[in-house]
Amino acid sequence: MWTFHGYHLLSLSAANLIDRDITSKSDPMAVVFVKKGDGKLEEVGRTEVILNNLNPQWIDKITIAYQFEIVQPLVFHVYDVDTQYHNIPVKRLNLKDQDFLGEASCVLSMIVTKKDRSLTLNLQKDNRHGSLRNLGTLTVHAEETVASRSAVDMTFRCSHLDNKDLFSKSDPFLRISRIVETGGTVPISKTEVVENNLNPIWKPVCLSMQQFGSKDNPLVIECFDFNSNGNHVLIGKLQKSVADLEKLYKTKTGANFIFPSSHHGHEKVLKGQLFVDQFCEKEQFSFLDYISSGFELNFMVAVDFTASNGNPQNADSLHYINPHGQLNSYQKAIMEVGEVIQFYDSDRRFSAWGFGGRTMDGRVSHCFNLNGGTSDLEVGGVEGIMAAYANALHNVSLAGPTLFGQVINRAAEIAGQSLSGNNNKYYVLLIITDGVITDLQETKDALVRASDLPLSLLVVGVGGADFKQMEILDADNGHRLESSTGRVATRDIVQFVPMREVHSGQINVVQALLEELPGQFLTYMRSRDVKPCTTRAAAAQT
Repeated sequence: MWTFHGYHLLSLSAANLIDRDITSKSDPMAVVFVKKGDGKLEEVGRTEVILNNLNPQWIDKITIAYQFEIVQPLVFHVYDVDTQYHNIPVKRLNLKDQDFLGEASCVLSMIVTKKDRSLTLNLQKDNRHGSLRNLGTLTVHAEETVASRSAVDMTFRCSHLDNKDLFSKSDPFLRISRIVETGGTVPISKTEVVENNLNPIWKPVCLSMQQFGSKDNPLVIECFDFNSNGNHVLIGKLQKSVADLEKLYKTKTGANFIFPSSHHGHEKVLKGQLFVDQFCEKEQFSFLDYISSGFELNFMVAVDFTASNGNPQNADSLHYINPHGQLNSYQKAIMEVGEVIQFYDSDRRFSAWGFGGRTMDGRVSHCFNLNGGTSDLEVGGVEGIMAAYANALHNVSLAGPTLFGQVINRAAEIAGQSLSGNNNKYYVLLIITDGVITDLQETKDALVRASDLPLSLLVVGVGGADFKQMEILDADNGHRLESSTGRVATRDIVQFVPMREVHSGQINVVQALLEELPGQFLTYMRSRDVKPCTTRAAAAQT
C-alpha cells in the first residue's frame, strides 16, 4: 500500500491589515502552523517581511505535505515586524518580540477542494473585552507541486521463466521499484499474478513521472513466484530505466533476467526474458485535479444490527451508547471516516443504512434507513448519521444473519444511476460490522459487479470475531475477486481494517482505511478516460 501524499506550495496575501506603526504602515510577515492532535501548534514556515504595506502579497511560498487520509488543521498568524529586526533572517525572529496583527484557521482540504484552490479567511484576535474591529482578511492559495503530469502505460510479458513450483508451473508477478539516494529501493508498482504460466502477459502498468522521477532513472524490476503465505520466491531481476524499456519496445527485443548469487559479485544470467509489448506516453491528472475541478466524494454508511453485537442496553455491547459521551466503535468509525470525507462533498448529505435488524414492521431487513424512512432519505452531515444511528438503536431490534449483499447492491444502484447524468460523483460506502458474513459468494458477486462503477468500499471490523473472510474481499494479496460465473473484478474496490488493531496502537484506523481511496478513484477515472471538468470544458470549446 502506498499512501497518497502530495506536496503543496501555499501562497499568502492579506488585505486591510490594521496599522500598528505611528509614522508608517505595518511591516507584515505571515507564519503558518499545523495544529497537532494534542492542540499544540507546529510551525511549518514563514513568509518574508514586506515593508509599509497593509495589503501584502508575499512572495515566499510555504511547502506543506497534503495527506488525504487525515484532517490537517492549519493556523495562520500575521505579525508586524519591528524596524530594529529588519536585518535579521525571518527564521531567527522571536515571534514574541513582534506585534500580533491577527490569526485565521482552516483545514487544508478546505483549500484544495476549492475550484481555484483559494480560500479567504477573516483575521481575528482573542480579546476578553469583546469583539475587535475588522482585522482584515488573509487569502491562501494552494498549488500542487507536480513536476510533470506525464505518465507511461507499459504492457510487460516474459518468456522462458524458471519454474519454482514442484507440481505446477510458477505463478509470476512483477514488482517495480525506484532506486533511492541511499542505494535502497522503494516499490512503486506491481502487476497482477498470472497463475501457472512461464510465459505470462500482464495487464498494462501505468507509471507516473512522480513515481519514476525521470526517464533515465534506473528501476529494479523483479519477477516473483506468488505464494499465498506471503513468502514469494524470486525468479529473477533486472535493472532498466524507463528510457531503456522504451528501447526494448521499439526494437522488439527482450532483456535477460539475472539471479543474484550468494558469492559476492557473481550473478547468473537466466534464460528468462522481459519484453515490453506496449509503451505509450500520456498526460495523467492528479486526484486533486479532479476534486478542484468539481468532482466530489459522496459518503454512505451501513451499520451492522445483528444480535452478536449484544444488547445495546448493556455496557459490554458493541452498540452501547455511553451516557458520558465516550464513543463506541461504531460511532468512532463513523466520526473518523466521515470527518475526512465530508470536506469533499459540497452538500454533505449522506445515505445511512442498517442491516441485520428487525425493523418496526417486524421484518428482518438487510438494508433499511437508519432514520426510519421508507425512501432513501439522506441525513445532514456526520452529526446527522450519528443522530440517525442513535435513534435506530431505540427502534430496531438486533437480529441476523450478517449479509452484505443487499447494502452493496443498493450503493451500486445509486452509483450506477449517477452514470446516466453528468454527475461528477464518486461514492464511498463505509460498512461497519462485528461478524463473519454468511453470504460470502453473494458479496463477491455484488463486488465484482460494482467494480465497474464509481464506488469504493471501506469495511471496519469491530469486536473480537475472526475476520479472515474480510481479508479475502480486500484483494491486497494480488488476487482480484471472482464471481460465481467466473467473472473477475475489473479493479480492487475494497479496503478492510479490524478496529482492534487500532486499540492496540499498531495502526490508525482512518489512515489505514482511507490511504488507498485516492488511488481507487484515479484507477476508475483513468480506466474510463474521464478527465477533470475544466479539461473537458476546454476541449469542448476547441
